[in-house]
Amino acid sequence: MTIDPSLWTPHPPDTSEPPVGAVKKAVMVQHWTDIVFCHWRYDPSVVQQLLPAGVEVDTFDGSAWVGLIPFHMDGLGIPGIAPLPYVGSFPEVNVRTYVRAGSKRGVWFMSLDIDRWLPALIARLGYRIPYCVGDVRHVRIGDRVMSSVQRKWPSTRYRSAEMSVTVGETVADDDLSRFLTARWGLVANPFRGRPVWAPVDHPAWPLHSATVSELDAGVVAAAGLPYPTGEPHVLYSPGVPVRIGLPRLLER
Repeated sequence: MTIDPSLWTPHPPDTSEPPVGAVKKAVMVQHWTDIVFCHWRYDPSVVQQLLPAGVEVDTFDGSAWVGLIPFHMDGLGIPGIAPLPYVGSFPEVNVRTYVRAGSKRGVWFMSLDIDRWLPALIARLGYRIPYCVGDVRHVRIGDRVMSSVQRKWPSTRYRSAEMSVTVGETVADDDLSRFLTARWGLVANPFRGRPVWAPVDHPAWPLHSATVSELDAGVVAAAGLPYPTGEPHVLYSPGVPVRIGLPRLLER
């Protein structure tokens, strides 16, 4: 599957003010648009070996879950100054799992592919979050959402991802969908032996069923995991506005 770049246009951010919850004072705002949640079960021990000391894999139904998550980032900026020029809107495809660190639960990113050098370098150097740079596309046409990655930096054996899904009807959330989507924090690599945690706040996800017609999950294997097998669990959401709070160190 190849996405024609001429079909891609940025989505305007939602200008409505998201509700204030866990994040009392946001240091960053953004909008996640046309997001696909594609997840596979993994043996928890396989995922745990990729996590640092002090970070423990979170499980549901006895399994760790690893997601290939494409979406479009819109309206990125700081409160009162958003979107920022150049870095305010871009497609992203990330590989993530779910973890516990101390008393906190959150998302752990294994890779994040974007097409912008500046935010990738800042995130890698400042927060040690594994951003990657390459040719990244994400577009919705009708009920079809298409995404692709050709990673250029850093180079790995598996440098690609492709996905095409068809969006279905709205669905009610359940325990598994909440486990996979309702995550109110980000856990990052430990600093001086202490995990970093940043709170995240957004409205409840409006969820739709989705079916995959094309899939290349090479970037999942590039994260050090076995290539995913079996039928994935797939959901789609048109998106939500997001507020991110100030990162802080957790106890060892």
